[in-house]
Amino acid sequence: MTMGTDYGSEAFREQMGVSRETLERLEIYEKMLRRWQPAINLVSRQSLTDVWRRHFLDSAQLFDLIPRNAQSLLDIGSGAGVPGLVLAILGARNVHLVESDQRKSMFLREVSRETSADVTIINARIESMSPQVFDVVTSRACAALDVLLNYSKPYLGPETICLFPKGQLVEEELTTAKKRWNMRYTLVQSASDSAGRIVRLEGIFDGLTTAN
Repeated sequence: MTMGTDYGSEAFREQMGVSRETLERLEIYEKMLRRWQPAINLVSRQSLTDVWRRHFLDSAQLFDLIPRNAQSLLDIGSGAGVPGLVLAILGARNVHLVESDQRKSMFLREVSRETSADVTIINARIESMSPQVFDVVTSRACAALDVLLNYSKPYLGPETICLFPKGQLVEEELTTAKKRWNMRYTLVQSASDSAGRIVRLEGIFDGLTTAN
């Protein structure tokens, strides 16, 4: 599998098997990301040379881990829209993007409009949202696992799953999180980063709350 800066839209389409229409929507997204980046700093400058692998593939690989009957998805700290906006373009239903930065929220609105993505954009801190159960919760590069679970708690139901892409420190983060949280977890090898893992969590509940 070819990776690196030569990994572009056609390599992505071949690997993920997306339709030509979906690819065109992602190509619009890429162009807007490059156009807005100098003013807002949506992603790291280095990663901008490898958008299709570092951002689109890294997000899209979560799609097959979403239950087919999932009707809602919450993306915490969406930033440039990864992974939530990419997942919406691929077909995830009723995606809510939570982003506290107003300018990044404006970017998300513009991209969602241009790509006709099924998203709701919430320009607020996750802590200020009203509790609501989602089928899936995602977040990338937002916080350590135990902190992410604390953010996610008001939005977790008995059947909710969490999908969190993580890097080399995933085992340490799991060890810390398990001191408080009861959960079943699976580690899935990242398709975009040989050192990365996707943490898939289910059956999550707060051990501190249960103990009190």
